[in-house]
Amino acid sequence: MQTANRLPELRAAVDSLRGARGEVALVPTMGALHEGHLSLVREARRRAPVVVVSIFVNPTQFGPNEDLAAYPRQIEEDARLLRAEGVDLLWAPPTDEVYPEGFATKVSVGGLSERLCGASRPGHFDGVATVVAKLFNQVRPDWAVFGEKDWQQLAVIRRMARDLDLSQPSAERILGVPIVREADGLAMSSRNRYLSTDDRQRAAALPRLMRDAAAAIAQGAPVTETVDRLSQGLLGEGFARVDYAEIADATTLQPLGAVGSAPARLFVAARIGGTRLIDNVAIENG
Repeated sequence: MQTANRLPELRAAVDSLRGARGEVALVPTMGALHEGHLSLVREARRRAPVVVVSIFVNPTQFGPNEDLAAYPRQIEEDARLLRAEGVDLLWAPPTDEVYPEGFATKVSVGGLSERLCGASRPGHFDGVATVVAKLFNQVRPDWAVFGEKDWQQLAVIRRMARDLDLSQPSAERILGVPIVREADGLAMSSRNRYLSTDDRQRAAALPRLMRDAAAAIAQGAPVTETVDRLSQGLLGEGFARVDYAEIADATTLQPLGAVGSAPARLFVAARIGGTRLIDNVAIENG
């Protein structure tokens, strides 16, 4: 596996790999890799003969009181995992390579960015859209692969690609991979390592209560009352706060008071201890 830390190195390596082997798939990450990330790498390998993984803890998507300084960084272990998966190129730029002195541009995706996590984390998706636009321009991949745990992020990135007429990758080649879960159902996340032993046990209530709520709504239970019960159930299980719990259209992310023919999902963000967990599940209507 090659490693590039500066843009000229990256572009030379990508050009050489593309010339020798063909299409390129990119897996953007912030590192602290786990099995969920590795599932994205495997999907990338199924799509293209060249796989590039980026590791960059992006400061512009963290709010002033969030966990940028504490976010886990383990580049040597991450590189070992990627080599074992047969990744061709690791792109691990320092902050000044992505945001050089005088950097003054922002990509903002209206609508989709303003709800759910966007409402509770102002500016977060501007940071996401900006850094992903840069990663796409830096690597120029034919495919990009993201996890569906961050469903809203995936929707924002696809909207950005459509609106800006991106071709490397096009919106149709920005892929979502299903959530990888622990044995008790908790969605894998780099932030799970923040949880104390007690909080980790309590956190399993999140996917359990979400599955119950989604099944009830699919069988005709009232949306508002069911979601309210979900929120109260999480508080009763030891969660400190529910940022949101909502049924929304899977594509537009607009809230739904009832489930119809359009695909719908249940979205939740909740805090336990000092950790914010997010998850989403499909409403299997009919």
